[in-house]
Amino acid sequence: MVALRKTVPDRMNVSAFLAWDSGDRSGRPWQLVDGVPQAMAPASRPHGAILAELARLIGNHLLAHAPHCSTVIEAGVVPRVRATTNVRIPDLAVTCSPSVPERLLTDPILLVEILSPSNADETIANVWAYTTIPSVREILIVASTERRGELLRRLPDGSWPESPEAIGAEGSLTLESVGMELKLAEIYRTAPTI
Repeated sequence: MVALRKTVPDRMNVSAFLAWDSGDRSGRPWQLVDGVPQAMAPASRPHGAILAELARLIGNHLLAHAPHCSTVIEAGVVPRVRATTNVRIPDLAVTCSPSVPERLLTDPILLVEILSPSNADETIANVWAYTTIPSVREILIVASTERRGELLRRLPDGSWPESPEAIGAEGSLTLESVGMELKLAEIYRTAPTI
């Protein structure tokens, strides 16, 4: 028996994307980039380990210090620029709004991306798209192949710096949006061979 694959539409808006069934039963997420649905590759083991560690660290911190906030893995967010044709999927999001059963997270305060060599350009494009979301205060980018990170923080006047703050292998970072300090090495605790 031959399995039939649904075709990916050439262009669609956010409403059509949210109602669309890709026919993809692999469980991998899809995002909408400028009206074009894009399947996201499965995470590598280091990527998954880093994501799990970040979710645990941030989640435990929120439980102790801001229980009204929560972490969401692979949340759909809509940038303000080209909002009718974009749904981006960060690796991790933090919100402090009440939980609702919607598929899109409308008010994240912190977004996290794990940078893999295979999709670095797409990840960086997503990061700059996230800066157009009014509620976002910080964006953390963590490498999956070496111990390094970058942090973008919204400035007091609401603008964003032209380049992120670099965090070296032995460095620490402060996530002001959630009142948390952490050593970069903690993020890589379970990542193999990094």
